[in-house]
Amino acid sequence: MESLTLLASSRSAGKEIKFENKTFIVEEAVPESFSKFDIAIFSAGGTPSKLLVPECAKRGCIAIDNSSAFRMDPNVPLIVPEINPHALKGHKNIIANPNCTTAISLMALYPLHKEFGLKRFFAATYQAVSGTGVAAMKELKSQMAAIASGAEPKVEVYPYQIACNVIPHVDVFMDNGYTKEELKMLNETRKIMELPGVLNSTTCVRVPVMRAHSVAINAEFERPVDVGRAREAIAAFPGAVLVDDVENNGYPVPLNFQNKEKCGVGRIRKDIAFENGLAFWVVGDQLWKGAALNAVQIAELIARGGDA
Repeated sequence: MESLTLLASSRSAGKEIKFENKTFIVEEAVPESFSKFDIAIFSAGGTPSKLLVPECAKRGCIAIDNSSAFRMDPNVPLIVPEINPHALKGHKNIIANPNCTTAISLMALYPLHKEFGLKRFFAATYQAVSGTGVAAMKELKSQMAAIASGAEPKVEVYPYQIACNVIPHVDVFMDNGYTKEELKMLNETRKIMELPGVLNSTTCVRVPVMRAHSVAINAEFERPVDVGRAREAIAAFPGAVLVDDVENNGYPVPLNFQNKEKCGVGRIRKDIAFENGLAFWVVGDQLWKGAALNAVQIAELIARGGDA
């Protein structure tokens, strides 16, 4: 990286941010800002992305967008570098970053698909409050403190108290009863893995964990499965680390995967509901592999000529 520039809305312009012993002054993001850059990573939400990403692309700057604005656009590649770097070919200066739960889940699903051929899967997510933002993290802390002191917890961010609770509601509900977050798992998996016929049903749940998402997955495959081969496939995959020694309480937990590049996979076992099925557990830092890290990996891939 030759240089780094931080852009934000006019509200944040002028703020100082320290990174690696350097101080950066935040600048206002306007269309003209992108004329001087080769690559820009957007983590601003759908509305700002829809406004600024096309302007960035028009100016010859490659936009890597972390919002959902362009993920399902057939002209925009949706990239997980360990899985589909070939999809970068022919991009039109806009590249989409997947949803956090999708990226984390695919660190297990993809290597198992390569080994056995994925047919369908069910997932239940256990999503940390940091996925909602700083306000949710502060609310969890304040609610836990209130409970410890015997006070009444204040509820502002979520529909219900999150401390000592779980909420089966992430994102908005759609007409079919699923939330947008749950449908992202289906649609994004199909696009990234180039499996338009794969089936999925997911329930997304917010849990009182500060950071790192967990996902319980039950998957059915086209070919007979073997737990030993499954473990070997996970261990060999660059985006995953195998943590699967239940006799010694060896399995991934969120506290052990904060600030980690790889996602942990464990509890691998034959699924007793499917003839060719595996059940397993995946944990990953949704702020890293589920968001910023994946975007940076895409930028590094481009810098190495991976889009050629």
